Amino acid sequence: MDKFIVSARKYRPQLFDTVVGQSHITTTLKNAIRHQQLAHAFLFCGPRGVGKTTCARILAKTINCENQTTEGEACNECHSCVSFNEGTSMNIHELDAASNNSVDDIRTLVEQVRFAPQAGKYKVYIIDEVHMLSSAAFNAFLKTLEEPPPYAIFILATTEKHKILPTILSRCQIFDFKRITTSDTVDHLREICKKEDIKADKASLHVIAQKSEGCMRDALSIMDKIVSFTNGALTYSNTLEHLNILDEDYYFKLLDGMQQQDLASAMLLFDDINQKGFEGDMVINGLAEFMRNLLVCKDERVASLLEVVEGFREKYIETAKQVQASWLISALNILNESEIGFKAARNKKLHVELALIKLTYLQQAIELTDSNETVTKKKLADAKTVAFRNIAPIPFPEKNTAAKKEAKLIIESAPRQKAVDEVIAENIPLTNRVATSAAISNTPASSSTKISLQNIRQQFAGRKEVEVESILPLTVEKLMIHWKEYTAILRSKRNPAVPCFDIARLRIVNDSCFEVVSHNNLEQKFIEGERNALGEFLQKAFNNSKLQYSIVIDATGEEDIPHEKTLTTRDQFIKIVEQYPLVMTLKERLKLDLDY
Repeated sequence: MDKFIVSARKYRPQLFDTVVGQSHITTTLKNAIRHQQLAHAFLFCGPRGVGKTTCARILAKTINCENQTTEGEACNECHSCVSFNEGTSMNIHELDAASNNSVDDIRTLVEQVRFAPQAGKYKVYIIDEVHMLSSAAFNAFLKTLEEPPPYAIFILATTEKHKILPTILSRCQIFDFKRITTSDTVDHLREICKKEDIKADKASLHVIAQKSEGCMRDALSIMDKIVSFTNGALTYSNTLEHLNILDEDYYFKLLDGMQQQDLASAMLLFDDINQKGFEGDMVINGLAEFMRNLLVCKDERVASLLEVVEGFREKYIETAKQVQASWLISALNILNESEIGFKAARNKKLHVELALIKLTYLQQAIELTDSNETVTKKKLADAKTVAFRNIAPIPFPEKNTAAKKEAKLIIESAPRQKAVDEVIAENIPLTNRVATSAAISNTPASSSTKISLQNIRQQFAGRKEVEVESILPLTVEKLMIHWKEYTAILRSKRNPAVPCFDIARLRIVNDSCFEVVSHNNLEQKFIEGERNALGEFLQKAFNNSKLQYSIVIDATGEEDIPHEKTLTTRDQFIKIVEQYPLVMTLKERLKLDLDY
């Protein structure tokens, strides 16, 4: 029984023409070989599994080939090519920088570079995963990489170009490998299936190519695994089952239920998906990709961006015509938020069900349209109107003429009475406001209208003078006393603004205004936060309703904050000796040497 070799190794390309999806690089390398314009250092960078190491080996074999073709390919028949294919060539050295990334490993490599090849023209050094080298190893490699011997060629391969030092990049000829397209992957897999007598339909190969995401090595590994699972037959159904991929028919059924606002069918369908073992995040992610494909298909010009199985392409285009673009965009927003919050959700299933409920009733939310800057909602056909009972007006007796005239007089004098009350409220203190209102209300309605503002001013002019005379003078001493009283109130409430009040300085501006000097914006904001309560407290303390204050920042002033000096170990010992002299006696008797 022959030993099994995985397809990724068995069908590794041996010539530039057999490399899949990298024609821009293979053509350049073949032309450089044919015209003898080879650089001394190459850097192959790109995603995993796209042919970087493969191209490096083909290049190393081709430049040492004794009978190169006119197209710049290796002959695969000479001694050099045969030894290379068998893995016994002494002119090719491969180094895995992931496990040999120290300075000593690079120094060993540099020592080998000094020896010329025994057979062939070049000694090729392939360093894979070169971004794993340490900075010291990179620096030790700089001189040799810049001026190698004429027979030495370095080929560096990496998946993370940004981690390589710029000094290394400037010494190499850089080749950027791209991801292999889905169509190229499908064609390559189909050729291998023909060679291995594997029955495979195009839909299953397309699913494998999509799952590999442009990595040929992953595509070949997936195909080997499914072939072992299905005994040499690849079908669309068993491929979906083995790769744990949800069939797109489920998404079309979910969309039909959402468009018809049939929540029951959507919930039952999700329960069926959940019973098959699919995770909720996979459902949300797949549904979001499904919505994206529908949005792409809205315009047939960009339908070529659709990467789906050929059998579903027409179905996508027909379905996209029936769904509004606004609905698809809103659905994508809901699914994006659900996917972000999926990890934080405790009940994963409920989280996905809530997203499906939102999508099911999304059409009703879209019916809320913005019309003339006002939100209007479509009227429902089954809306019911509430009938109100008509109430007859109260009949007014015509016989009671005197009562009617009196009521009319009261109604006419009501606005004037209201105006008088407002004047009283503005000019009369609270203690006298009740008595004055009562006195006015006891007078007849006709006499109340004769009260003038001049009489009110004369009546309360003397009282205002008394109030002005009772205002306490604003001095720094009294202001500091009341300021500390308010600070004590804040301290009892554990207010964080207390330190700002303690270090603030007060400055009198005039009899009704003073300034609070702070040192920075933070102190200003803390004091500003107490403006209303502090102003009311000080106005009541000085009996001055016009008392105001402003907060200014004086950045030049020094804050009166005590700064404690950090004591060294020696200072701490001296301080202890000053307090306890016997400690020094103990030190001298025991002949201790202290390490300060």
